[in-house]
Amino acid sequence: MDLASFRDYCLSKPNATEGTPFGPDTLVFKVGGKIFAITSFDEIPARANLKCDPDLALEFRDRYEQVRPGYHMNKKHWNTVELEAGIPDAEIRRMIDHSYDLVSTRLLRRAPINRARLSRTKQRRAKSDR
Repeated sequence: MDLASFRDYCLSKPNATEGTPFGPDTLVFKVGGKIFAITSFDEIPARANLKCDPDLALEFRDRYEQVRPGYHMNKKHWNTVELEAGIPDAEIRRMIDHSYDLVSTRLLRRAPINRARLSRTKQRRAKSDR
């Protein structure tokens, strides 16, 4: 998978955004403000960091020599994947899907907590306005 296809696929995910918070050469993909993929414009071969369940991360590393512990990331939860080094595109899309799902599912689980916290904040403000 080339970098343009990787980018297009990441952006095809619901509510996915891209940005360059770490500088102009590093492209970051987020959902709900949380990172699910990072890549660099100037790396050859093209690589990406993808979030991964720790057990599945080990499985991917065993299956593909092009998958290593996440570079500059928590090595338990992130993999660095060489995009153009022989891993089938369908498998890379599966890794992207998994990363996106991990992040977006966690955000959904936290949504009730955030709503409750916001509600308490509004209640405190209402009391202080009295």
